[in-house]
Amino acid sequence: MSDNPPEKPILENVEPPEVKLTTPELFETESTWLVVAKNRRVNRDWEALMQRHPENTLRCYEDLCTAPTARQPGRVFPLKGKLYKGAWEYEVTKGDRVFYVPDSQHLKVVVYYAGKHPNPAPTP
Repeated sequence: MSDNPPEKPILENVEPPEVKLTTPELFETESTWLVVAKNRRVNRDWEALMQRHPENTLRCYEDLCTAPTARQPGRVFPLKGKLYKGAWEYEVTKGDRVFYVPDSQHLKVVVYYAGKHPNPAPTP
């Protein structure tokens, strides 16, 4: 008998204050990863970003659901430095970013920032 707790189904792996990230309208890809927002404020910022750039956010969401740790030079990459351990940046547009932390053990992505490109990058 295993000492490990039973695994939660992927959709039940949302722990408050996290909320499931709003799915773009045209999203049809089979999702491997659960994508959640760190909190409702982050989800509202994501929804505003979807309103401004629907095609780019759809591509971002598809990438987060299928391969969040696949590097795309200049667009998707892990952040460097102790403050950003495990965090990744996704360039949605020239001026907009999504920052997230992928958890490969639980196949879950936690988006902790969506919006205008901040400088310096926000910490998880």
